[in-house]
Amino acid sequence: MKKPTWTNAVVYQIYPRSFCDSNGDGIGDIPGIISKLDYLKDLGIKIIWLSPIYKSPQFDLGYDISDYYEINPEYGTMEDFDRLLEEAKKRDLRIVMDLVANHTSNQHPWFLASLDPSSPYHDYYIWKKGKDSNGKKPPNNWTSNFSGSAWTYVKEIDEWYLHLFAKEQPDLNWHNPKVVEEIEKIIDFYLSKGVYGFRCDVITQIYKESYEDGKGHFPIGRGGEHYLLSEGNHRCLRKLYDDVYVRYEDHLVVGETSGVTPAQGEAMIKNKELDMFFEFDHILHDSYSLVWPKKLNVEGFKNAIFNFQKNVSWNAPYLENHDQRRSIPRYGSEKYPLESGKALAMFLLCLKGTPFIYQGQEIGMRNIPNNNPRKSKDVCIKMLYNILDRFPLLPAIKRKILNQHDRDHARTPMQWDDSVSAGFSSSDKTWLDVNPNYKQINVAIQQDDPNSLLSFYKKLIHLRQQEEVLHEGEFAEVPTKGSLICYRRVLSQKSMLILINLSEKTHTRPASLSKICGKVVFSNYPDSDCTSSLDLRPYEAMLIDLE
Repeated sequence: MKKPTWTNAVVYQIYPRSFCDSNGDGIGDIPGIISKLDYLKDLGIKIIWLSPIYKSPQFDLGYDISDYYEINPEYGTMEDFDRLLEEAKKRDLRIVMDLVANHTSNQHPWFLASLDPSSPYHDYYIWKKGKDSNGKKPPNNWTSNFSGSAWTYVKEIDEWYLHLFAKEQPDLNWHNPKVVEEIEKIIDFYLSKGVYGFRCDVITQIYKESYEDGKGHFPIGRGGEHYLLSEGNHRCLRKLYDDVYVRYEDHLVVGETSGVTPAQGEAMIKNKELDMFFEFDHILHDSYSLVWPKKLNVEGFKNAIFNFQKNVSWNAPYLENHDQRRSIPRYGSEKYPLESGKALAMFLLCLKGTPFIYQGQEIGMRNIPNNNPRKSKDVCIKMLYNILDRFPLLPAIKRKILNQHDRDHARTPMQWDDSVSAGFSSSDKTWLDVNPNYKQINVAIQQDDPNSLLSFYKKLIHLRQQEEVLHEGEFAEVPTKGSLICYRRVLSQKSMLILINLSEKTHTRPASLSKICGKVVFSNYPDSDCTSSLDLRPYEAMLIDLE
């Protein structure tokens, strides 16, 4: 049986609003994506994941869908999308869409119809009577993942509806078979068009097992024990797979699964609920914190990733996405941006599974300098801003907290060249300001520079595809301490060692690694040698073919 395409592929995530603007309105669009397909093909990409492009009021920038069967007008038309599929196919590229099935927009026709309790659509959502005698208290104490109560009261019908995110994003009722049928129709509609698969948004939260009060006093996500990875959730995912996905021989279903353990994730793969999933454990060990940045805990970071590498049959490793801050300042170093960017690329692209990279990661795009939270387009920051206003915090502290959580850092326009708006748009007014460092960091500067981060990504992606051991081999940890990262990929008699010093200091190899016998086939320093020198320079990374 032919192996799925994703077994030897690197996935490139596009945030359509920020990738390429073809018509000068300051917003990225589908024709803009089409214009860059050759760039992605040259980079070595085989699969493209698009963040939501469906019709939406854009309250949460596409994660609030008002019509699953229409393209958001800012991005183009369904004809544009069909052309994207056609042009991608010509280049042997596959398109993965974002499936947002836990909730819709409150402007979706289903929800508008659900405001009538006698309508069959009322049961498409989770409506409940209030808790106290007069119904003016929420049905339970659950809190939204965006903060505040997870319930909103509608006076006209004297009922509350559930929203695990913003009130503009009401949760669908997966207990209703009609809702499951609707989701299956959406999936089949796009797969039959030629879409390769879906990244499934917050897919481990769709089925609420009960509506009892949640434990603890969490301001965010309280009540999760009643819906995260519930048995009903597993049944629903398995049904989608059996009813729809199984009819398409080569496809990709990847889940966003915050809080999942290796054992839980592996069970979802074995039970044919997902092909792979995103874990979130490694983001707990970096410079991201509530207020003050902290030093990266390399051991914790490495061990979190290795835990999934060792205990899951197929991984979906990543360092960046539309919800995460940029990886060089997060896991690397602004003192050694090129070296650390290459070291992180080596770490990611040599891991077991299907690696995901995010637009701009390949050129080392950064967070927004001197970010002003008041200008943020992120719904999370707007809600958090209102909450922090209730506390007597110094403005500098408040700004620090907001800046640490702002998802705009990853969503600034793609930096193509040093022209107006970094070549993203012909307009100097873009939906989100271009990062001012675009004249120093852009595709055009790095395209023909053999020493650039972009060239490094390109060479390493192609090497990964050529070397069977790198895309099919098993993972074997080599125990190390401190900032040293070491692991092997093994297939039959072939073995490759990945050795990385993820720090700004020179690191002397331990005795257990002092007698490595092999050839350095790829590295981020031009003179890396695994035999004559025991010292690893700052962020030095080597791929060694063991003899």
